[in-house]
Amino acid sequence: QVQVVESGGGLVQAGGSLRLSCVASGSLRTTDSMGWYRQAPGKERELVVSITSGGSTNYADSVKGRFTVSRDNAVNTVYLQMNSLKPEDTAVYYCNRRRLNGMNFWGKGTLVTVSS
Repeated sequence: QVQVVESGGGLVQAGGSLRLSCVASGSLRTTDSMGWYRQAPGKERELVVSITSGGSTNYADSVKGRFTVSRDNAVNTVYLQMNSLKPEDTAVYYCNRRRLNGMNFWGKGTLVTVSS
């Protein structure tokens, strides 16, 4: 099994920054990709960014130029640096770890609230 734990959420004013962290443990594979998703109230969960084991990234258009993902495979951690935050970024942010066979592991999420 794989455990995924997010941290770093909180309340920030519009224009501010937050850094989320996600640590994975358990039966990990070096080929796993990781990603951040978010779910705003009343909306479906959406991809924010994914990063492969080799470091290739895929950002949602809505966060390009503002959010940056990084990955430290030595400590099984992925980070999400969020700058220039907007009220519409308010959501529960979930970390995801995905195996090549499509199996997904999710964290419980961390709440990010951006006030106007």
